[in-house]
Amino acid sequence: MAHITIYQKPTCSTCRKVIKLVEESGQPFTAINYYEKPLTKTRLKELLKKGGLTAKDVMRAKEDIYKSLNLAKTDKSEDELIDLMIKHPDLLQRPLVEKGNKVIMARPPETIEEIL
Repeated sequence: MAHITIYQKPTCSTCRKVIKLVEESGQPFTAINYYEKPLTKTRLKELLKKGGLTAKDVMRAKEDIYKSLNLAKTDKSEDELIDLMIKHPDLLQRPLVEKGNKVIMARPPETIEEIL
């Protein structure tokens, strides 16, 4: 059985719900607070690729930094958007959950059942 890794922010209620669901499943997992242990560009690109996701798919559009950088009306490249998410972790939607070769954005929390 592949190990589960949850990339999360501990103060995020959705992240806490996902962690609870995984705990209840009894499957082993690691929760990584990507504010304390930042994702590298290479790692974030790997996660997006495994999930079939783009940078725009995982951008938090409601964040102040998103609005202040005017990202809704941007023509930035995928790499530029990923660089911004590395620099400003609030831009990254959470939680991202990895199990083996699969990554999902666990929103709503119940989507975690796809990989449990």
